[in-house]
Amino acid sequence: MLKSAEAGGFKASAAYRNLLPGDVLFEPGDDVSVTYFPCSGTMVSLRVTSSDGREVEAATIGLEGAVGGIVSAGKKPAYARAVVQIGGPAYCVATSKIEDAKCRVPAVHDLFCRYADALLAQVMQSVACSALHSVEQRCARWILATHDRVGQSTIPLTQEALGEMLGVRRTTISAVAKSLQERGAIRYVRGRVDVVSRRRLHEAACECYDAVENHFRRMLPEIGGGV
Repeated sequence: MLKSAEAGGFKASAAYRNLLPGDVLFEPGDDVSVTYFPCSGTMVSLRVTSSDGREVEAATIGLEGAVGGIVSAGKKPAYARAVVQIGGPAYCVATSKIEDAKCRVPAVHDLFCRYADALLAQVMQSVACSALHSVEQRCARWILATHDRVGQSTIPLTQEALGEMLGVRRTTISAVAKSLQERGAIRYVRGRVDVVSRRRLHEAACECYDAVENHFRRMLPEIGGGV
């Protein structure tokens, strides 16, 4: 995403930072003064938190996108909680510089508008997926999308973390992981998931993965797929 937005001239002011798993980039209500551009292998989760502290993931962002400062102008209060799910490098840019680039360079404004559309599609599809599809299908979809972003077959992930993001108990995730292992799609070792067969994982997933992927390719062909 950052490479495609270079016409804005703000890359020179970007700070390179190593994000750690569990880092909170912003909380609901925070002014989003910094926008993060994850690099390859880094993944950030946008989560909605209930009054009793439970969290459910609304969107996942990796190399293809940006976290914060996408559509807002002026005051930029965050709605969701942004948490680093898979640690790694990211570029950090003052959101004010991005807003300035949007005003000065129509191509940058257009890029962020199209990305906002793609991100909204991911959120809407996630809502439909949670209502219509099984936990196994949703789990397979999530692992596929994460595999795209991480770019390697091994994904650092605990069953507890996956259960939190999908809004289900750890025991449910344990049963799902066993089923996907029996399909020959993944191998689960404590603290990580190894993608054994992407084809079989795709077969286990619902149509939501392809729906979001295809829309992203249509909206942002210069960035490509992998969302």
